[in-house]
Amino acid sequence: MSRYQEAFRQADEYPELFWAEQAKRLPWYTPPTQILTYDDQQHARWFSDGEINICYAALDYHIEQGRAEQPAIYWDSPVTNAKRTLTYRQLRDQVAYFAGALAELGVEKGDRVVIYMPMIPEALVAMYACARLGAVHSVVFGGFAPHELAMRIDDAEPKVVVAASCGIELENIIPYKPIVDQALALSTHQPQACVIYQRSIHPATLGERDYNWDEVIANAPFAECVPVKSTDPLYILYTSGTTGKPKGVVRDTGGYAVALAYSMEAIYAMAPGEVFFTASDVGWVVGHSYIVYAPLLHGCTSVMYEGKPVNTPDAGSFWRLIEEYKVRSFFTAPTAFRAIKKADPAAELLAKYDISSLRYLYVAGERLDPPTFHWLDGLLDVPVIDHWWQTETGWPIAANQPGLEVMPIKAGSATVPVPGFNVQVLGRDGEQAAPMEQGSVVIKQPMPPGCLTGIWRDPQRFHSAYMAAFPGYYLTGDGGYFDETNYLFIMGRTDDVINVAGHRLSTGEMEEVVGAHPAVAECAVIGIHDMLKGQVPIGLVIPKDGFDGDEVTLENELIARVRDTIGPIACFKQVLVVNRLPKTRSGKILRKLLRNIADGKAFGIPSTIDDPTSLNDVHTAMCERDVGSADKATPLG
Repeated sequence: MSRYQEAFRQADEYPELFWAEQAKRLPWYTPPTQILTYDDQQHARWFSDGEINICYAALDYHIEQGRAEQPAIYWDSPVTNAKRTLTYRQLRDQVAYFAGALAELGVEKGDRVVIYMPMIPEALVAMYACARLGAVHSVVFGGFAPHELAMRIDDAEPKVVVAASCGIELENIIPYKPIVDQALALSTHQPQACVIYQRSIHPATLGERDYNWDEVIANAPFAECVPVKSTDPLYILYTSGTTGKPKGVVRDTGGYAVALAYSMEAIYAMAPGEVFFTASDVGWVVGHSYIVYAPLLHGCTSVMYEGKPVNTPDAGSFWRLIEEYKVRSFFTAPTAFRAIKKADPAAELLAKYDISSLRYLYVAGERLDPPTFHWLDGLLDVPVIDHWWQTETGWPIAANQPGLEVMPIKAGSATVPVPGFNVQVLGRDGEQAAPMEQGSVVIKQPMPPGCLTGIWRDPQRFHSAYMAAFPGYYLTGDGGYFDETNYLFIMGRTDDVINVAGHRLSTGEMEEVVGAHPAVAECAVIGIHDMLKGQVPIGLVIPKDGFDGDEVTLENELIARVRDTIGPIACFKQVLVVNRLPKTRSGKILRKLLRNIADGKAFGIPSTIDDPTSLNDVHTAMCERDVGSADKATPLG
């Protein structure tokens, strides 16, 4: 039996013994004796009688072990032409004083703090400061519009909001303070205070309840770590749901720390003292797990990059970072490499840099399409590892795991399930799918440590969204299959959540925004294939009777509405005005059929369709506007 097979078998057959052993990697205030228990919904809770503080485990503990002067963070910001290095001691001190400032503003164990910041070290400091106090942070990605931020503020009910004065997108300065002010004007809940980190490139004007970051730190006490239960929440991270209302995924503390520490060795093959680079954002789960927490829990150095894969200044940015910081393992989304490939197809910029320090390249966040995989595989002398996980799981579900053993790579596959994840593929009626047969990808209970423990203040939604479809299993919402050698292939979402450049967004939410326009009678938003971003949304709208306006003006207004309500991140840039939409006789819009047409697939006429001629209308409209590959779609029969 191989190392991987043995680890998987132990985690599957003896989960308590396996995870009790992994928990020994961490410094506990009270080591756990109750390894696996279950809550009222029969969902796994890990290390329930253990006490820990993830800030202590990631910072103070390593200082005590002799890593005080080792770099904890390399911050690299080509958009501001700035770089900083923070040692473990320097980072711990900044965290402790900002935690003291938050405490003086009334933040206590269990309180929530919303963080709305760009990729700067202070975002990481704010997250760890919350963890130090036992407070619950909720980081909101800086690309979200005021409406989205307001929804999260109302749901989390933070005592304090922490923000920066601005973010930077390429050469554009994005003032954050007005977005926060607009969000608070929209939200019912009002925090007691806002702390604003003033960036010199664009300082903000502060209001009555606003505090200057530098001033509150200057007068703050040094806060010590507060022990918390393993099962206490560490953070809430909102992810798109099919209803339009974001789901507040709740992550516990101890189980998450154990899972991350295990993954750094088993999956990412890192040793303490080495440099780990994840090109993501702290607003996403990848940033939470593999920029902020996991590298420091494992005693590594984390690279924090405020820039883009291209245009800051060019498509050689990643290679430059790998050389400069001697990166051992690098992790980003396939979208980034599609952008690099488009800008530098022959990878001429790679020749300028020595990336011999790199051992493994990891991609996740969306499916790694085979052309991009083959381009990377032919370019690099290291394994290109596609792995699959979700906001909800917090760490990888399936991966090639070189820390256990390097396995053969198959293009399009996330390789095999990680120990602790009993992944299965089920048919519509819950039966096991045969090899090569597609179905719903599920995870058999108990889920391993690190996975979500619920939806913030909504246990019913947690149950209905994830547990109800197949009792005893967690529903991932992805479809896929196992091949004959037990390699897992994830083929995409089975709901209306689309993946735009690695970011999960709800087409249902976009439909709500589009449908609210006074000129729109009916609409559909679908995600279509995009070579660069994986998927992008397009809208199809039927104007109200009597509409005599200009279609171009209507399209521009709808695009602006989505941008203002959800944010530029939605990449909503095209709307087709049509006379009718294909529907079933019961009135359900045939969205999958619309996607197939836009993606250039052959399409049949379902027996349930109400008006077969509506397909021709939509197909013609898509071809006239060069939507996707609609010109290649042909009707069957």
